[in-house]
Amino acid sequence: MRRSWNLNLTITKSSGIAVYLQMSQQIIDEIQRGRLLPSMAMPGTRELAEQLQVNRKTVVLAYDELIAQGWLSTEPRRGTFVSANLPHFFAPKQVEKAAKLPPSETTEKLGGYAVTQASTNTKEIIDFNDGIPDTRLIPVETLSRAFRHALITPLRSNNLGYGDPRGMYDLRSAIKKMVNMERGLNVDVDNICIARGSQMGIFLAARILTKPDDFIVVENLSYPPAREAFRSCGATILTVAVDNDGINVTALEALCKKHPIRAIYVTPHHQFPTTVMMTAERRLKLFLLAKKYDFFIIEDDYDHEFHFEHHPVMPLASHDHDGRVIYVGSLSKVLAPGLRVGYIIASKAIIDGCASEVMLIDRQGNSVTELAVASLMESGEIKRHIRKIIKIYKERRNLTMDLLTSELSHVSSFTPPNGGLAIWLKINDAIQLSTTVENALNENVRILPASLFTESEEHINAIRLGFASLSAKELTLGIKRLKSVFELHS
Repeated sequence: MRRSWNLNLTITKSSGIAVYLQMSQQIIDEIQRGRLLPSMAMPGTRELAEQLQVNRKTVVLAYDELIAQGWLSTEPRRGTFVSANLPHFFAPKQVEKAAKLPPSETTEKLGGYAVTQASTNTKEIIDFNDGIPDTRLIPVETLSRAFRHALITPLRSNNLGYGDPRGMYDLRSAIKKMVNMERGLNVDVDNICIARGSQMGIFLAARILTKPDDFIVVENLSYPPAREAFRSCGATILTVAVDNDGINVTALEALCKKHPIRAIYVTPHHQFPTTVMMTAERRLKLFLLAKKYDFFIIEDDYDHEFHFEHHPVMPLASHDHDGRVIYVGSLSKVLAPGLRVGYIIASKAIIDGCASEVMLIDRQGNSVTELAVASLMESGEIKRHIRKIIKIYKERRNLTMDLLTSELSHVSSFTPPNGGLAIWLKINDAIQLSTTVENALNENVRILPASLFTESEEHINAIRLGFASLSAKELTLGIKRLKSVFELHS
């Protein structure tokens, strides 16, 4: 039986406890937590041994121990399963201790905001965007078959009419399995609402949480549409600095002492736009501040899959014990932004509020797309695609870093990002970046300066340089054009 997602276990070989006993106890803990349910298929011994980098006999020993204790059972030619005779210890759900929600301002109109990124459809232009994927890598045939099946099957049973505004059950169920098994969450389908990309998820969170004059904190360099989503709901935007360890929690507490903070919007895994990852210490302090000052955390995990040096860090939401984290994710970067598949995970009260807002926006999402993506997730096709593109994007990241070092080290510097689809390139202060952006466009290369991501007038000489959507040839040409721009106008 094919298992689509890994079972993540942590083995400490220096702990003094036998590895098979560590595995046994962790599996028992996951069963008691309700993440491993009765009759759920377990990974094969060879697969789990390879994943944990232990001897297969160690996994067999752990499974034998759990079978002897009655936690697991085996079926000939099918595999190992959580025992069907066990009770459901806990229903997977988000703990309902979130602060009281404000009434939804359903009559408030969306505030308009200027789109600062110019459209560049000219083929000759090398576009170092903010980190979008390469849509040329989509498995077209596989995707086409999934869409065909998703269209024909519901039509035959007359089930392509109006549905649940939270999204198709099949997709919510597939996302539940993914985040519970691979990202450490413990949620049910009722904790998930499908959105048309992460931006819609952020907007839904803003609509649910924010009433006029609420104070919302964002990182001083952040994703502009997210910032504007909160402002459109009447929020007063406050900013907190970001350094190499993530948000400055000391500065955040100073804001909390001055203002009643309603929520903070963060991108802790690959901070947008600087790419830094929030440290464990900062994460813990953020949780303590949220509890102490009673605010929500909106976690935008927009490109969780793309981590190159080690396994992705578990989201803040995986450690949320009182319903304060609203988790926003997306499959758009895995497949293509044009497919518009995102999701929001939160307490049932918040998800019910999201469903009401969806009813006002577009009634529901695209059922065919959602069913197609769900089938790709369940079959393991998306996971295979992720493994493929991670290798490609890592190669492109490494090539971009080599090119920047060899061609632009005299005018710039950067810290190699562990993940994400862009590099934060710091430019020497002596260079006037605004002029450089114009000159670069004249040379058919587009770059995004730090000024696009700031809330204040703070001067930051840096560029977010997206590399994933460009081939090796395009990356090489683009960096050489940038080099000529700096040399001609320095």
